[in-house]
This record gives sequence, C-alpha cells and structure tokens, in this order.
Amino acid sequence: MCGIAGIIAHNAKNYQQELHKMTDTIAHRGPDATHSEFYENAALGHRRLSIIDLSENGKQPMFSNTKNECIVLNGEIYGYQKIKAQYPAYPYRGSSDTEVILAIYQRKQEKLIHDLPGMFSFAIWNDEKQELFCARDRFGEKPFYYAIGSNNEFVFASEIKAILASGLIRPEVNPDALSHYLQHGYINTYQSIYKNIYTLPPAHQLIWKEGKVTVSRYYSLPKKDKVISLSDAKEEFTYLLKNAVKKQLVADVEVGSFLSGGLDSSSIVALVAEFLPKQTTISFGYDHQDSELKFAKEISDKYKTNHIEVHEKKEDLATSLLKISPFFDEPFSDISFIPHFEICRNARKNLTVVLSGDAGDELFGGYNFYRVENQLKNHFSYKNIIARFGLNLYQKIKPISFVSQQNLNHKNMLDFHRNFVRNAFNPEERIALGISSSYEQPYSFTPNPDSLNDIMRHDLETYVPANMMVKSDRMAMANSLEVRTPFLDIDFAEFCIQLPEQLKLNHDHDKIILREAMGSYWTETIRKRHKQGFGMSVKSWFDEENLIRLSGELLKNPDQKIFNYIDFKAVQKFLNKDHKHWNLLQLALWAHNNAVYI
Repeated sequence: MCGIAGIIAHNAKNYQQELHKMTDTIAHRGPDATHSEFYENAALGHRRLSIIDLSENGKQPMFSNTKNECIVLNGEIYGYQKIKAQYPAYPYRGSSDTEVILAIYQRKQEKLIHDLPGMFSFAIWNDEKQELFCARDRFGEKPFYYAIGSNNEFVFASEIKAILASGLIRPEVNPDALSHYLQHGYINTYQSIYKNIYTLPPAHQLIWKEGKVTVSRYYSLPKKDKVISLSDAKEEFTYLLKNAVKKQLVADVEVGSFLSGGLDSSSIVALVAEFLPKQTTISFGYDHQDSELKFAKEISDKYKTNHIEVHEKKEDLATSLLKISPFFDEPFSDISFIPHFEICRNARKNLTVVLSGDAGDELFGGYNFYRVENQLKNHFSYKNIIARFGLNLYQKIKPISFVSQQNLNHKNMLDFHRNFVRNAFNPEERIALGISSSYEQPYSFTPNPDSLNDIMRHDLETYVPANMMVKSDRMAMANSLEVRTPFLDIDFAEFCIQLPEQLKLNHDHDKIILREAMGSYWTETIRKRHKQGFGMSVKSWFDEENLIRLSGELLKNPDQKIFNYIDFKAVQKFLNKDHKHWNLLQLALWAHNNAVYI
C-alpha cells in the first residue's frame, strides 16, 4: 500500500518542488521510502509502504525494461504470481506485483485492465505515445483524484490534500456534493467536495493525451441473478472464499486479521487458520456492557490466535476529532471512524497488513433495513393503490405500523432505500440550510425498484466505495497500515452478487448463505448472533463537555468558514445532539481544517 502523485506538463522537471510537496503531504501512506522520476513532460512521485518485494527492485516509480513506460501503483494485485506466469517473455527484475502490470501493459496497453484483479489505483506514463493511462479498482478500495492546473497541468494523487499541496489548484466547493453529504453523510463516489478536483470513480479508467481527459467505465456489476440450489451455492461459496483469503495472505510481512466477533470477521479468521499455522487477530471495544470483545475472544480461543484486545474509554472526543478528521480531506460523518482509527493505530504496533470482514452485509444481506425492505415488498399495501387509499383514511383514526407508513411515504423499496435509509437531511431541510441542488450518481445497471438484490447492488456502487472504503483506506493509511478485504475478491463478490435473494435473507433470517456455508466454523454463541456495531451513541457522545465546546466554537459562531456555504440561523435549529447535529459538526470541522483553501 502506498501513496501516488504526478504532474503531467511541459518541462516537467520544473515541477520538482510541487511534486515533492505532494508526496510529503501523503507520507503517512508510505513511510518506508519516497522517490520520484521525471520525463520531459511527466513527473511521477511515490510514497512506499513495503509489503511485497521489500528490496530496491520493488521501488516506485518503476520503469519498464525499455524505460518507455513508468508506473506508480497504490494497492495489491491478488494472484499476481499466476498472471506473471502468463507473461514469461518480459525480463522481470524483481518479484513485485507492480512489475507484472508493466508486463501486461506492454502486451495489451489499456486492455490490461480487464484481466487485473485486486485493489488498486495506478498511473502509467507512456513516453512514446505521450499518454497517461490511469485506472481504479472495481469496488473503489483505493482512491484516485485528479485536477487541471492553472497552466493546464494534469495533476493526480491518492488524496486531495496532495493535489492542494501542489499549489496548482484553487479549489471551488461543489454544491451538489455538499447536498449529497447533508443527505447521506458522505461525498458520493463520482464527485469530490470540490467542483474542480475530480475523483476517478470505481471501475473506471482514464486516458490523458494532448491535454484531453477521457474517462470510461471498464467494468459493470453482473446484472442477472443465478438459478442455483442451496447445496450447490454452499459448496461454491466456500471454495471461492477460501481462494480469496489464500490470495490475500500473500505478502513479505505478517498478515493479521481484524476480529470483531461478528459473523463476517469470524469467517475470515477461521479460513486464515487453514493456511497459516499461527495468526494475529486484533479486536477493539469500548469499555461497556455490550462490547463485542467477549465474542471475539471465543473465536480467537477456538483458533488459538495471537489475540490482541484494545480497550478504549470514550473520552475527549473533541481531541480525537481534531486529530483524525484532517485525514479525510472531505466532510465525513460515519460515527465509527474514531474507533476504526484506534483499531488501526493499535494494529500497526504489531502488523503492516490486516484482513477485514468489510462488505459482507452488502453481499449476504446482513443489514436490518434489508429485512425491513423485504417486509415492505411483501406487505399488502406495497404498490397497492386501493390499500394505500384505505390506510390513508385509517391512519386518521388510529396509528398504523411503521411498514404501512413507509409504504404510504415511498413509491417502492428503492425509493425508501434512497430517501430514508441512512438519510440525515431531507430536501426541505437542505433548502432551509441554503442548499437547493441535489445529485444522484449513475450506476452500471438499471435498478429494479422491487428487487432486494438490486438494492444491494446499489449499495455496492454507493455506500461501499464512498463511505466504507473511504473510512477503511483513510483510517488505515493514517496509521501506515494496509487493510485487505477478501469479500471483495472479484470472483467471490460476483458469485455473491448473483445469488438469489432467498439465499441471503427472508422474514426471519439474514445472511443465510454465510450461515449455511460457514456455521460449522463458528462457536454456538457466534452462530446465534446478529449484527452489532461498536455500541456507540451520538447522543451519549454529546454529553461530553469538550465536544459541546467544540460544537459551539464551530457551529455557533457566524464567522466560521462553513457559513459561507450554509445558513447560520437555519443551522441553529438542528443542534439537538443527534445525527443531524453530528453531520453538521463534521461539515464545520472540514471547513475549519481547510479554511486556507476555501
């Protein structure tokens, strides 16, 4: 895992200072080494976190054997040894996955992307063609940002802060992205918080040539569901997941695992035990009665892991926020980013690479709201005009159920999911705050509004890359830690995406396929578990005096930068120690952190 940066411009050597500022700004992504290379019209920079091929042969930016091509890569190509064997003619100098990409590029040019698995963002300069080829992985595990400088420079980096550090961009806040943040609590995966700094979306490639930027999608989620029996699904599920875990254990440093004691992380740890004689697991828990630590301990005991428990007391959240929030570069309100930072910080004391159980809920149907949406679809009032008319009359006399109410409020499941689930400010509230714009990102498929599987596909293209992977990448990289996600292995993920809904959830059960395939690997207590988080409450966090003081400084002072973009008086009505208050606090904190730019 690393940090990449580059400037494509005439007389690129004149940009040495700007490039070094960029790579210095993302030193946390790669503390082991920094290096840069220059062509006449291209400057490439890299920060290295050494994981595969720790020798100088793994150093980046990396030239091809002809020196016509040069690459900077952030990420890992899983199963690269097998891919390497398909290109034996290339004169390899080392054993890194980076060099394999150069070998494929020489043979296939930009078509290489269709055969490349893993988590990655990279840029390859082709000096003969005077062309830059960039790509980002299918699920958005690794970030890639770019912008056009004042003198038409093409500037790119792993993080926005590096682009800003170049001094070549004067950022302008994007009202569409601001609206999306206020609604969902994160910036969508097709935009950045700035109008003139762009993100390369997941599953997209970019070609820069003669000052022209062309962005195109190279991968779409599978659109059709499989017809498959439970017994056949269990067998293939287990085979593919084992293979995914095995591929992601490849490293020249120790690979550990996050272990929450939930179904997903317990499954990863159980399968790692089949490939490693001893593994290190790490768990995080706040000191309270509902902590998950006891469940994690059960799994660690079962598989005799070298287990590390991190006990944290909830204290001085204001100090934590001021320390951690600058790593995001954009407003971000997921309340779990603080504990995620802490578990990464503690993991880094012993490990450089960790496996995570992220994305299981989206692949197996693990969230409670998926079951609620299943109830919506199967309720007598769903898309039933007569039943809705009757319920409208009935509710004037007696209260109706939550499901009935939501079927009255929303056209279909997808409408409920987009405009109720994980929503903070509704359109009227955003208008009151002074934000009238709205944004709905494109998808690689046309969602069926009545399909639970399409709602999960929707989440794989929205929430997973824009929230989950942003949190995972930034909090891990803030601590110079690489986090890998076996569930997003392309073969395994595609199989799960296409499984029929009834193998994922029904009225009574969630994660059916996971429970059926992996249940024997767990303890009895784990088998009976349902989803649980870190056990945090925003309301209890606002009981902390220092957090209220920080909120007052940022949200009750009309001179704060954020009030150049949202209405001060309207904000005061939403400071009720709830999720909307937290959302606004993170927005104000972002503006405070970036005051020099906005």
